[in-house]
Amino acid sequence: MRKRIVVTGLGTVSPLGNNVETTWKGIAAGQSGIAEITKFDATNYTTRIAGEIKGFNPLDFIAKKELKKMDTFIHYAVAAVDEAMKDADLEITDELGYETGVSIGVGIGGLPNIQKQSYIIQDRGPSRVTPFFIPMTISNMASGTVSIMWGAKGYNATTISACSSSNHSIGDAARIIERGDAKVMITGGTEASICPLAIAGFGAMKALSRRNDEPQKASRPYDQGRDGFVFSEGCGILILEEYEFAKARGAKIYGELIGYGFSADAHHITTPTEDGPRRAMAMAIKDAGIEGHELDYINAHGTSTLAGDLNELKAIKKVVGDEGVRRLSVSATKSMTGHLLGAAGGLEAVITLKAMEKSLIPPTINNENLDPECELDITPNVAKQKDVNLAMSNSFGFGGTNASLVFRKI
Repeated sequence: MRKRIVVTGLGTVSPLGNNVETTWKGIAAGQSGIAEITKFDATNYTTRIAGEIKGFNPLDFIAKKELKKMDTFIHYAVAAVDEAMKDADLEITDELGYETGVSIGVGIGGLPNIQKQSYIIQDRGPSRVTPFFIPMTISNMASGTVSIMWGAKGYNATTISACSSSNHSIGDAARIIERGDAKVMITGGTEASICPLAIAGFGAMKALSRRNDEPQKASRPYDQGRDGFVFSEGCGILILEEYEFAKARGAKIYGELIGYGFSADAHHITTPTEDGPRRAMAMAIKDAGIEGHELDYINAHGTSTLAGDLNELKAIKKVVGDEGVRRLSVSATKSMTGHLLGAAGGLEAVITLKAMEKSLIPPTINNENLDPECELDITPNVAKQKDVNLAMSNSFGFGGTNASLVFRKI
């Protein structure tokens, strides 16, 4: 029999707030965290809006002398892990350290610093590039730094699979506990890639919304007026524990992670399919040992793109069946947070578990003219009360990579 995995701690940094409580209040109230870009002058860019982090002070979590060694995506990870560990009321002793691992997904990593240091080498020469450039930008340094700071001496790695990074990291972390290689895993995803190069690059693909005059209405999954996703940043962290270990120490439990599914579209570098997401969800449902129609809630990938939104909904209909369609609630919380790329799944797993805890389905905001091909309850505009015993969280990414997680209330 495989070991059971439960979630005992949550942490976030998001465009809606720099902790779980503030983020959840914004989600429940249907608030948007999207605004005009302030990190650089975006006047000449086709997209001038994003989901930036506001009022974040890394000195609250990291010593000043250490800051220059870390990119912002690492700062966010440290802050969210700090919150999650305190929430779990967990101390990693020397002995427990050998049975504690870290798996924090990243989509792009330290892109802003890559751009910054490239300017420095061009303008001032190679001798002026900081010696911390490599360790501050490589993607695994979020996991590495957390491992060092908390004394986690077990598994230490990073999954990079575009916008599926967090879900792959969480699912793989669960597998490590299942097979007895850890009692605790610190997992989720982090991202801080809002910079001129990223906005120009995604803009050149025509992937981003250009609703610059109405930032808070720009991310609008399932609405006929959707025109692309909104680039965001932040972090979402879960503390996973082996159930018997958590129970023995009297830990608070948000829910049990019972299913993990993954697939590849094997189709196109950016264009999604319906089949890939369907197979990932079907695998997660099978792994959970449930039937699709039993799901109460799905936090959809729902990025606000024309093809992606509908492909996912069509796939959902197939995996839950007619009975499931009648009772299932879906929401795309990216309508409020924007798309955190590699951190999206981490944040959305936190939101899914809070929905389970609070018996509240988050809304899909900015739904003014529902796409007629949308035939599921996408919880338009306003949250609603509902018991959530079984929930799924989806993440799909460029390269045709898909990952789904299933949680159960205990």
